Amino acid sequence: MTTTSTASAERAAAPMPGVAGVIARTPPAAWVVAFVLLVMPLVANNFVLFQIFGWTFILGIIALSLMFLAGLGGMVSLAQMTIAGLAGYMVGILGVSGTTQVSLGLAWWIAVPAAIFIATVFGTMVGALAVRTEGIYTIMITLAVGAAFFYFTRQNYTIFNGYSGLSLIVPPRLFGLDWRQPVPFYYLALGAAALCYGAVVYVTRSSFGIALQGVRDNPRRMAALGFNVVWHRILAYTFASVLASIGGILLVWQNAQIAPGTVGIAAVIDILVIAVIGGLRRPIGPFIGAFIYVLLSSFAPDVLQAFGLSSERFKLLIGLGFLAVVAFSPDGVLGLWDRFRERRRNATDPLTGAPR
Repeated sequence: MTTTSTASAERAAAPMPGVAGVIARTPPAAWVVAFVLLVMPLVANNFVLFQIFGWTFILGIIALSLMFLAGLGGMVSLAQMTIAGLAGYMVGILGVSGTTQVSLGLAWWIAVPAAIFIATVFGTMVGALAVRTEGIYTIMITLAVGAAFFYFTRQNYTIFNGYSGLSLIVPPRLFGLDWRQPVPFYYLALGAAALCYGAVVYVTRSSFGIALQGVRDNPRRMAALGFNVVWHRILAYTFASVLASIGGILLVWQNAQIAPGTVGIAAVIDILVIAVIGGLRRPIGPFIGAFIYVLLSSFAPDVLQAFGLSSERFKLLIGLGFLAVVAFSPDGVLGLWDRFRERRRNATDPLTGAPR
């Protein structure tokens, strides 16, 4: 048994730190980032708030669900965007949309929880199938689920309205606010991202999260200790599906529509790219990866056009960045940052030999 799995098993019953302890352990840089994000609407324009940061938070939440499965459970699932898309579709089908022939028109407080529930059940079923495989087989099964769902939505007109999808799906008006306006939507997405991030941090440090890490490192040893390996993995899919569902609903509200392209193979791969670029070992990694991805998607086409190149080649830049990160830092951008800090910590003055 590895040292990591031994430590994970021993910490499974360790008491959780209190709120004061968590606050004390939070680095000052995190408080600075939180303050900047809270006051961002005072200095940023609507495009930055709605398109850049709103999209970043949404993609970060969906990629966070993949990070939880891959980082803590060792299970790389390509079905997270599919689960997010199903939740988005369900909001439009169960709630109110411009596609009245397929929408039931239920109140938002029924449609939203029901959409999350349906997508979570679907994700749990995918997990129950995928956890009995490992490595490349898990990736292929979840990718097959995503491909099947994409083609089903494109060909089914009775439920999903086929190629056209559903339009005019907007968040409900609450407290007298239009939540699709840039500033309200920014805070809505920021609040959802903060809650999802906090939930992942909490679960990671809980008995379940520590046991899941032990299952990742040495499932046979954990089974010998009395842990149900299969159910831990399935429940991990359930929790990750809740996160992906929240991100999917926000994505539909931001775009005000959903179509099969939203859950296409390209979108499925993009979530994997975002999670890997940011880093799969820490919950903040997916949001960093999402921010980089959104910046490239928003501004790379203009840069390419300025050099006389096709704007459609921005995907090539994203792909090259992905290859560079994988080649030089398997831990993503956070891994590069950790290496930089480690080198500075170990750097010495060439004259005195003392640490700088």
